[in-house]
Amino acid sequence: MSITRRVFCGAFAAAALAATFNAAAQAYPAKPVRYIVPFPPGGATDIMARNVAQKLSDAWKQPVVVDNRPGGSAMIGADMAAKSPPDGYTWLAMTLTHATNVTLFPQAQYNLLKDLSAVSVLGAMPLVVVVHADSPVKSLSELTALGRSRQLLAGSSGNGTPPHLGLELYRVLTKVNLQHVPYKGGAPSLVDLVGGRTDFIVSNLPECIAYIKGGRLRPLAITTSARHVLIPDVPTVAEAGLPGFEITNWTGLMVPAGTPKDVIARIQAESMNALRQPDMTQKVREQGFEVVASTPENAQAFIAAEVERWGKLVRDANIKAD
Repeated sequence: MSITRRVFCGAFAAAALAATFNAAAQAYPAKPVRYIVPFPPGGATDIMARNVAQKLSDAWKQPVVVDNRPGGSAMIGADMAAKSPPDGYTWLAMTLTHATNVTLFPQAQYNLLKDLSAVSVLGAMPLVVVVHADSPVKSLSELTALGRSRQLLAGSSGNGTPPHLGLELYRVLTKVNLQHVPYKGGAPSLVDLVGGRTDFIVSNLPECIAYIKGGRLRPLAITTSARHVLIPDVPTVAEAGLPGFEITNWTGLMVPAGTPKDVIARIQAESMNALRQPDMTQKVREQGFEVVASTPENAQAFIAAEVERWGKLVRDANIKAD
């Protein structure tokens, strides 16, 4: 076969493949979508996933079904998603936890940046240092003083999660005596704090806001550079005397690597449209999120940068999986 003929045949094949992808994107979704959330119901990642799933189910007239698969520091659900067919019908609700896991669990059965493709970073959220409402601790400085006098039991949503990173950052900055108690998600960790079985948590705002508003938890500080509209009386960590204690969590959407780009673009556009609707924007803000809705390219670059950023903390602080 001549070079000209081979080039022509290759171009024809590429055009045919592109046409197939375009047709697939136009027909998508033709069946229910499985949205894997690797945490229990009630946590921040689950809350955002259900927001998006409901809006897209209504828009597409196809179910987007949230499938909670907690465990393994969020790696069980991520591994399931990574090994699913790359057809756009399996999604992963992911978070900063997964970026941290790259360093914390180098033996993972999947590669975050190779086996999964980013669709969008959907939203960002601050964390809040919270204690039981009946705790004698009234400020972050009082918590630090207590932690230097005795061991503190501190819960988190699991190894490598943002609440765990928050605890480790707090430990590094203050040299407190701290025992980490990992749970399978933010919701169960808060249940034990409310039950008086732990001393404090550095919690995602969307997870703890109802407990704060209900008077069951006392917020000591928020881990951002500015106060938050939902809890305007709560000082920032800088105002509370610990300016280096800043951390922001985020949640995003990924699909198996190899998913057609046209399908990824459709998912991203529709999810962005859902989050930008006034009623949804107001709802997620009341839940403690700020809408991000980034492009797939920006999301992929951001996730890679977060892998490097938090990997450095894991190494420098010698953080280990408990």
